[in-house]
Order: sequence, then C-alpha cells, then structure tokens
Amino acid sequence: MALARKLLHPAAKPLVFALSLLPFAWLLFGAFTDNLGANPAEYLERATGDWTLRFLCLTLAVTPVRVMANLPALARFRRMLGLFTYFYVVLHLTCYAWFDQGFDMAEIAKDIAKRPFILVGFAAFLLLTPLAATSFNRAVKAMGAKRWQALHRIVYAIAPLAILHFFWMRAAKNNFAEVAVYAAILAVLLGWRVWNRRRSTQAAVGTRGAHPTRTPAR
Repeated sequence: MALARKLLHPAAKPLVFALSLLPFAWLLFGAFTDNLGANPAEYLERATGDWTLRFLCLTLAVTPVRVMANLPALARFRRMLGLFTYFYVVLHLTCYAWFDQGFDMAEIAKDIAKRPFILVGFAAFLLLTPLAATSFNRAVKAMGAKRWQALHRIVYAIAPLAILHFFWMRAAKNNFAEVAVYAAILAVLLGWRVWNRRRSTQAAVGTRGAHPTRTPAR
C-alpha cells in the first residue's frame, strides 16, 4: 500500500514530530506578539489543556486505526504522540502554577485539596507521569512486556479523569458541546478496546474448542 510505505518513510517521524510542535509554536508566537486576546494567561491555560486532550485522543486512536485499516506501521508513532500528550499536560500545569499561583507550592497544594476539578486534573497528570517515564525500549526490557502493558493500561483511567476535569472547567461557562464531542470520541476509542479484547478472547476459546487436546491412549 502507498500509505503504508509513506508511514515507513524515514521522514515520517520527523514530520509527525514537527506537526505535533506546531500548536506550541503558535502559542509561543501569540504570546510574544501579544495576540492571545484580552486574557492571555487564561487563553494559554485553556489552549494547553485542549491540546493535551487532543493528543490523548490521537494516541488512543492509533491502535484502532492500525487494526481496522491494516496499517501496522502506525504503531511507530504511538509512543511519540503519547509523549506529546505529556508535554502539553506539563505546559498546562505550568501555566496554572505560574499564572494562577505564582509558583507558590503551598497555595498550589491548598488549591488542589480545595477545588475538585484541580484535584482531578492533577491526578490525571500524576497517572500520566509513569507512562511517560517508561516510554522507551529499556523500560520495556527492564519491566517485561506484560508488566509494561499492565502499567500503560492506566491510560484507561486517565481518559475519564481528563474528561471530568474538562467538564468542570467548561461548566463555569455552560459550554458543554465541546465536552460532549471529546467524551464521545474517548468513549468510542475505549469501547473499541473492550469489544476487540472480548472478540479476541472469544476467538481464542473457539480455537481451543475446535482443536481439543487429545487424551493419550491408555
């Protein structure tokens, strides 16, 4: 397939890397040119949060698209997209800590304990951290494939936490349409995984039933 060959091209990864940095470059340009609206701090906080959610959706979309479109080469981009999810959530947290709290750790701790949407967002960040820290080949070898895969299934808990955080942020302005779109996308992506795993399990059971183990003759 032409698309499969393009995905394996040596320039494909650098291109995805550059495209993933475009939102950051645009926000940086907007900040330096004073082009982020009347409240630049709020704009940066919301924009970095939005891009975190978008990259989370892209990361979770890799496997379903790879399987359904029969494009195994897509798997080579999943780790990079996952790390960009973490990159943007770190930017989001930095904007909050800087613009809202002036990097006052005591105030940040009080705010996390006091406001549920901050607590949920911080919990999602904490859960993402070990995934980012183990997103390299040596970690897979050190942990073993099964334990590494089990750890990275935490993303299934991160997704609903991210949506809840996003919902509470938008609730102040009664803007739920965008929340519903992201929630639907993540529900489909996570639902596909449940369906695919169940289908694989049923297929394995069916294969064992079709080829039962023969009892040795006595």
